[in-house]
Amino acid sequence: MNAAQDAQEEVKPKFVDKGIALSAKVFDETLPKVKAHYQGLGKGMELAILGQAMCAQEGLLVLEVMGHVQEEIAQKMKPELMQLIREISGASGFKISIELKEELEQKQKVYYTDTDKFMRLKELHPALTEFQRRFGLETDF
Repeated sequence: MNAAQDAQEEVKPKFVDKGIALSAKVFDETLPKVKAHYQGLGKGMELAILGQAMCAQEGLLVLEVMGHVQEEIAQKMKPELMQLIREISGASGFKISIELKEELEQKQKVYYTDTDKFMRLKELHPALTEFQRRFGLETDF
């Protein structure tokens, strides 16, 4: 091969546009191969992001990330992810959007002591009050 042929081969894109739109079905078929690629490279954080909720609509893939660290990693992996999806599925003309989902704070009260736990159970099951009176149940040992 001469230098001109080498230059032509380098310019050829790996991606072949098949005219397929990225839909949920196409993405679901592509996702296991994408995960296998990242697993083969030993990229655990990227796998964690791919393991979270994702929504593929016509022309848009929405990645939901938890916290700013995952958001930063998702931004860095976005070009590679787009290329992988294009190569594996042949889909083109789609975008990847990243949504930051904050962890939900626990809204329910946490009961630490046995007395608190028993009082909560009595609220849920009023018959326990009668059992406590009849059998002399105590929460303190």
